[in-house]
Amino acid sequence: MTFQRDYSDLRQRLVAVSEGETDPISLMATAACEIYHHLDGVDWAGFYRVTAPGLLKIGPYQGPHGCLVIPFERGVCGAAARTGEIQIVADVDLFPGHIACSASTRSEIVVPVTGPDGALLAVLDLDSNTPNAFDESDAAALDAICREIFTTAPQPGLRVPGGPSE
Repeated sequence: MTFQRDYSDLRQRLVAVSEGETDPISLMATAACEIYHHLDGVDWAGFYRVTAPGLLKIGPYQGPHGCLVIPFERGVCGAAARTGEIQIVADVDLFPGHIACSASTRSEIVVPVTGPDGALLAVLDLDSNTPNAFDESDAAALDAICREIFTTAPQPGLRVPGGPSE
């Protein structure tokens, strides 16, 4: 199934509401809310934050509950954090080591989020109850939005350990 998603409008909304904000958790909360309510076919949108070397913990999100802790060695989010590469999974049942936070999830996209210094801050995770809900155009748009919001916002003193850049 192909969804019609207006990333230009989403980007404009996020840039407008996050203007001048430097706190990464505030930015994550705002982005998760806008993505969840704006993108068709998204049933969960949120961030898993790097809280220790090799460890992600749930951050701001919208939708049903998510997993609380994800090691870099497990799941789609762990793969994105470990490799620093966007993960697009058309069928989560075929992804080795997939962590089923929700039994209804059929497909997923995970985008690494870096700060101004290039260190991994978090991963943006979008789930859909529809198989094959995400593609390369989603990846490119979400990556560009994350880069604009999180790498251009001045975040003094921000340093999160454990990302691929370390």
